[in-house]
Amino acid sequence: MNAIIREKLATLPEQPGSYQMRDASGHIIYVGKAKNLRNRVKTYFVGSHDAKTTRLVQDIADFTYLVTASELEAFLLELSLIKEHSPRYNIMLMDDKTYPYIEITPEEHPRIAITRKFSKKNKHLFGPYPDATSARETADLLNRIFPLRKCHPLQKKLCLYYHMGQCLGPCVDPSVKTGYPEILAKIRQFLDGNDTELVNDLKQRMATFSDNLEFEKAQEMKDLLQAVKKTTEKQQVIFPDLKDRDIFHFAADGTHMAITTLFMRKGRIVMSEAPIFEYFSGEEDTFVHYVAQFYEKNPLPSEVLLPKGFDYSLLESILEGRGFVPARGAKVQLVKMAQENAKIQLDNHLHQFINRYARTLGAVDTLGTLLGIPAPRRIEAFDNSNTMGTYPVSAMVVFTNGVPDKKEYRKYQVKTVGKPDDVGTMKEIVYRRYQRMLMNGGQDRPDLIVMDGGITQVRACKQILRELFLEIPVIGLRKDDTHKTDAIIGLDEQPILLDRHAKLYVLLTKIQDEAHRFAITYHRSLQSKQIYASILDTIPKIGKTSKQKLLERFKTLENIRQAADDDLKALGLTKEAIQNLRIALTEYK
Repeated sequence: MNAIIREKLATLPEQPGSYQMRDASGHIIYVGKAKNLRNRVKTYFVGSHDAKTTRLVQDIADFTYLVTASELEAFLLELSLIKEHSPRYNIMLMDDKTYPYIEITPEEHPRIAITRKFSKKNKHLFGPYPDATSARETADLLNRIFPLRKCHPLQKKLCLYYHMGQCLGPCVDPSVKTGYPEILAKIRQFLDGNDTELVNDLKQRMATFSDNLEFEKAQEMKDLLQAVKKTTEKQQVIFPDLKDRDIFHFAADGTHMAITTLFMRKGRIVMSEAPIFEYFSGEEDTFVHYVAQFYEKNPLPSEVLLPKGFDYSLLESILEGRGFVPARGAKVQLVKMAQENAKIQLDNHLHQFINRYARTLGAVDTLGTLLGIPAPRRIEAFDNSNTMGTYPVSAMVVFTNGVPDKKEYRKYQVKTVGKPDDVGTMKEIVYRRYQRMLMNGGQDRPDLIVMDGGITQVRACKQILRELFLEIPVIGLRKDDTHKTDAIIGLDEQPILLDRHAKLYVLLTKIQDEAHRFAITYHRSLQSKQIYASILDTIPKIGKTSKQKLLERFKTLENIRQAADDDLKALGLTKEAIQNLRIALTEYK
């Protein structure tokens, strides 16, 4: 405990509030709440703690706090600060994940759309769906059966969907909207879980087509019936009241927690989620925080079923009175089902962790021992890519605990090196990466830097680090005459031969391959865009703005070639420009 913390602890008020733990750079690393700030904050700095809390306390260099009028205000302030600062020791919903929903758009001529945006005021959402593919399959089925418009924005002439009988044609006859209420009622009925009327209607239409010897249309109705069956048979009706419910429970082992959410929609279990994360406060606090964060970005159902034994008073305003702890009957079984799923997920996670340790963390420990440094938990590796000096790029990949951490990957366009110069490129990229790290307070500082190359690249990296007054271990990966990695360029710049049958070799090869893959993928992407752009530059009537719009909208020349005239007109292209574009792309093909 440093002098700053000791002095502040002596003056802490005995009032409710939120406290913010900060590291040596002043960044908030943990946010908490307390009924009594003095009593709660002192617990971090007295007595012994488990390993995870000890790790948190070791990073605390200072703390700040805000006094509130009540514990509820402290709780809401805590949630707000977590959302704003994303402290690394607080739990957050993984990757800001949102679920896909089907929406009947509230337009004059409505569409069936897939969205991940929700509003408590939007009464036209149905879901959630486990993934975009499931939502899209259901939306496609509804679009085949019900003739709502498909185009967005509304076009000015009839399209193929009209001639296929899958659109009423509001583009030429706005009066068709009088038929929408009946169509929308049937869609809502299906999405609410009642498919009986739709199935009977399709069966009747199939029989009629068959009697009229219109066998192709009869087969189409049969295909639709099978699609409806496939869509609905995945869901089992459990509750006849057809209410929407979310059911929560968790399992914890003192370090990690799995929280299962079962989604019941219209009496059917439609999906489940069970994220697993490390937690640094009590089980009750962690679980309550998770539920509160969950409903910041997901709609509230009619009921939220919660496990017994906890105080949920802080959630009352967030759950709007819909939180419920069942005491008997089928709802208790639902909560138990969520608990069993959480236990299974946590057990699987532990099993995977043990296996991963043997493959990756064990190799990381071996690497640290071999180099004479602590096990490098965060490893950053660099690679360059260019074609005869053109479109030079570099990429950085990150491995955390021996596993690719793709959200931390970075790609760079080379700015200062104008000719093939691997060393010059590496100096530029290393400088940009670690100068930015210093500007950000050093929060993402690596434990080890890996250069995809030998002594020259290692020395170039070390030179830049010295100029930035940084001391970070750097190694290189040397290749033999067959271009296979055979040795590490160690911290003393001496080669350390590798055993190609060892787990360490597998880890280093994976890091090397991933850096190369990420760099060359970025290089090819940039090269392709430049090629496309240069071709578009030669086409009369296609200006800079039009070229940019085409590349953003269609990505590739093949997509542009296949685009409909109406889609090109929507980007502002004239008839003459479209004609020139067609001629140029035909010749290029």
